[in-house]
Amino acid sequence: MKPSLQLGLFLIALGTCAHRVQGQGYSPREAAAKMTVAEGLRVRLFASEPEVRQPSFVKCDDRGRLWTIQYLQYPNPAGLERVQVDRWSRTVYDRIPQPPPHGPRGADKITILEDTDRDGKADQVKDFVDGLNLVTGVAFGHGGVFVLNAPYLLFYPDRDRNDVPDADPEVLLTGFGMEDAQSMSNHLTWGPDGWLYGVNGSTTTCRIRELEFQQGVWRYHPHTRQFELFCEGGSNCYGITFDQNGELYYSTNGGPFVHAVQGGYYFKSFGKHGPLHNLYAYHYFPNLTCDQVPGGPPTGGTIYLGHSFPQLYRGKFMAGNFLGHTASWWSVEPQGSTVQAKFGATIFDSNDTWFGPTDLCLGPDGSIYVCDFHDQRTAHPDPDANWDRENGRIYTIEAHDVRPQPEFDLARLSASELVDLLSHENFWFRDRARVELASRRDASVTARLRTMALQTADPQLALQGLWAFHLTTGLDDPLAIELLNHPFEYVRFWTVRLLGDQRHVSPPVARPLIELAGNESSPIVRAQLAATARRLPGSVGLAIAGQLLDAHPQEADERIPWLLWWAIEAKAMSDTATLATMFASDQAWQNPARLDNALRLVRRYAAEGDKAADQACLQLLTAAPAAQQLAAHQHLRLGLAERTAGLSEIGQGGLYQQQASPDEQTSTRNSRPFEPLAAELRAYVDQLWKQQPTDLLHLELALRAGNSQALQFLISRTTQLADDPERLTPALNLLGEFGDATTALVVLGLFENSTTDEVRFAALNALTRWESSDVTQSLLTHYPGATPELAARIRDVFFTRPRSALEFLKRVDAGDFNPQDVPLDQLRRLAVHRLESIDSLVLKHWGNIGSGSPEEKLATMRRYNNDLRAASGDPIQGKALFAKHCGICHQLHGEGHKIGPDLTTANRTDRAALLANVVDPSAVIRREYLNYVVETSSGRVLTGLLAEQDAASVTLLDEKNQRTKVPRDEIEDLHELETSLMPEKTLDVLTPQQLRDLFSYLEQ
Repeated sequence: MKPSLQLGLFLIALGTCAHRVQGQGYSPREAAAKMTVAEGLRVRLFASEPEVRQPSFVKCDDRGRLWTIQYLQYPNPAGLERVQVDRWSRTVYDRIPQPPPHGPRGADKITILEDTDRDGKADQVKDFVDGLNLVTGVAFGHGGVFVLNAPYLLFYPDRDRNDVPDADPEVLLTGFGMEDAQSMSNHLTWGPDGWLYGVNGSTTTCRIRELEFQQGVWRYHPHTRQFELFCEGGSNCYGITFDQNGELYYSTNGGPFVHAVQGGYYFKSFGKHGPLHNLYAYHYFPNLTCDQVPGGPPTGGTIYLGHSFPQLYRGKFMAGNFLGHTASWWSVEPQGSTVQAKFGATIFDSNDTWFGPTDLCLGPDGSIYVCDFHDQRTAHPDPDANWDRENGRIYTIEAHDVRPQPEFDLARLSASELVDLLSHENFWFRDRARVELASRRDASVTARLRTMALQTADPQLALQGLWAFHLTTGLDDPLAIELLNHPFEYVRFWTVRLLGDQRHVSPPVARPLIELAGNESSPIVRAQLAATARRLPGSVGLAIAGQLLDAHPQEADERIPWLLWWAIEAKAMSDTATLATMFASDQAWQNPARLDNALRLVRRYAAEGDKAADQACLQLLTAAPAAQQLAAHQHLRLGLAERTAGLSEIGQGGLYQQQASPDEQTSTRNSRPFEPLAAELRAYVDQLWKQQPTDLLHLELALRAGNSQALQFLISRTTQLADDPERLTPALNLLGEFGDATTALVVLGLFENSTTDEVRFAALNALTRWESSDVTQSLLTHYPGATPELAARIRDVFFTRPRSALEFLKRVDAGDFNPQDVPLDQLRRLAVHRLESIDSLVLKHWGNIGSGSPEEKLATMRRYNNDLRAASGDPIQGKALFAKHCGICHQLHGEGHKIGPDLTTANRTDRAALLANVVDPSAVIRREYLNYVVETSSGRVLTGLLAEQDAASVTLLDEKNQRTKVPRDEIEDLHELETSLMPEKTLDVLTPQQLRDLFSYLEQ
């Protein structure tokens, strides 16, 4: 038996010892009966193997039939050769396949399931199309079926609606990433505005019409054929849904979902996937304020807008929990311009570890369909494993008193009958009626829809009327002007949104739109006004932004100020003169909202790297009043730092940055030369420094502006401050960034002569920049008498370079230094150098410091599990143990540090998973907690988490919570380590009783 299989079987056995006992792989006949379902609901099996296998997606068509994707080709596309694969199975293939049916024939199917006798179980099953190769999305409308089959968005015409494609599919888009079958673009979903929306995962890179992105929401318009990125970020994403007001939410493993605003930037795994594609965003929206259900990320979420569930569930966000084997709901509550989520309860618990809910959808009778991938394995797969593809189920979650839906076909209804459905109590009918109206564009109902939109008695009906009117004929100026004054905030919101989507507005519409920005009280509408300002020409967009800034100089909403900045930044180079005048006025520096953006513009223009931007930057700087000059100069420093580094890394995050060359077009677009700093701006900086030469900020500005005299002054000044630790430390940090090898001896002298740890530590940080035999010999001399903390810092300096590391190891070999003083986490850094001379000495004195074999880990887990079963633990004592041994890197219930994952939301009831993660922390590392290696042009090697990165630098965070900033122009290589930052053998220092105490606290 293979070691990996042994480990997997052992984890299953351990799972039976956990507090929550679950079955494994119940038969279809047993599975529904084993589930625990919330009061007022019941679960029924709708379909199962052999008719349905490995379902990943469900959606009901205009006849109420359920469509599903059988994801049988997962995880590898057919007919392609792997060129390179990383540890998460992200793959570069030998070629881009031709679209079906001309490319390699895969095993995926799009299958139609129908319950003709209305007994709650599918009795007719047929495939719409088969032979697909990793298909991840389906949508109906406009005379056919839209299909996501990476790298393509396809359209299969079926105008006679006989469930047989009329022809080969039309390729609408090409360029969707296909490196990881768990992160592909997915969930085609119609928005109320007539756009087809999709969401992309975190570990695939899309390049579509010169637009490159990873995780985020994109959209495509079937009539205009426009394509755009709606928002960026959100971790790994699977599932899109709209609420009754047309707000968009998408499920992510940052959980439970993201509330997406147009043009928004959201949290992503920056260390793994690189910065936002707009490096001038300067901010992103964090994960939603929420309560997370333990056990894993939500998948395929939907807002319940049906009519048959108890009132408790109306408007709630529902999602499966793929790793927790359950489905749950959250309330969605307004919070300014966004929402917060509060965990409600479990809808049902499968009580089956094979149950894998990948998607949920609303049906015409108000029930929820849940597809169950149903597999023994739910974590990141081995692409070469033997997969059991014979299982799969689809369940119906329904109210006890639900009535079967009579047979219907929306496509056979008249346009007037479709309009009637816009007030149906089940929003499923409203949504499908709108799609059909958008396809027909029947002008006979526009008058009725106009009246519906203008009425004020039923706000939801007004919103439906606006959407449908827009879809049938397009929003005209007279209606838009009236609706900008509608009492329902979401009618105003959507009027503003649709006007922005036009990309221009007429003067008669621009005037009330700008006036609305100055008078609007709703943060929801103000947020959309800011988003729309970004999309309109500068003459209108900047006028909207100015009104918002002046009407709310101290905006309380957390999102609106950043949406405004993104609108302003979008015009930074197209409307430079307008912006410089707009924000260089006295009013700009007195209004807090304008002030924030004026400062950001200083940074933005300083980073741009051309003379026009330099002149605009100087205009802003000279307009700054005395009270704001410090802040303006700090932003100038940030911009100049980014200018020095350049922008060549934009868009090259993710797998392609590490394993493949970017395409020539992308590389050319993102790389450009920077002009020298304009003489006028350089003179301004030089004058600042000359006025206050000892001011560190002014000195740094002079250094960044290329003043050669400034470096010599810094060296001299550092020497003068030898007896002033408080001022010396920041000077040393500056010298560490701007000094050269000739300054190493100056810094070394400060280290040798200082008696203050603060100065010594700062000197050591600077000394890591340069390789010098004098430095190495001096540190070797000081090492034996150093305090433990100082000795650890000295070892950090040694281990960053192979020569100094080898010198240290030779002293260990000679018996001068005690090998027991060196912890495992530091020794691991030596392996990064990949030198036999280093590896042999490590092996001689410390043995094999790599991970133990699977058999050794199994034995360790068995021993710990026996200890845990022997008696009970004390959670009070366990809390103290957590603080001492775990809290330095992890948080639990708000206590501890956030270097590693927050354990509050982890599946802590699964003892098997807990033990596996502690005993073998490198087996699975979440992407945002990867340990990285930075190799510099001077030969320095550093390791740690990627805590921060921007255009100018990368900041590493080590296991001691210490940060090291490395300028990008010094980085030769940046790559991930195979080992976790979390050390192994963490539990070895605990007694059996302490182990029980710790786990009793963790499992609470």
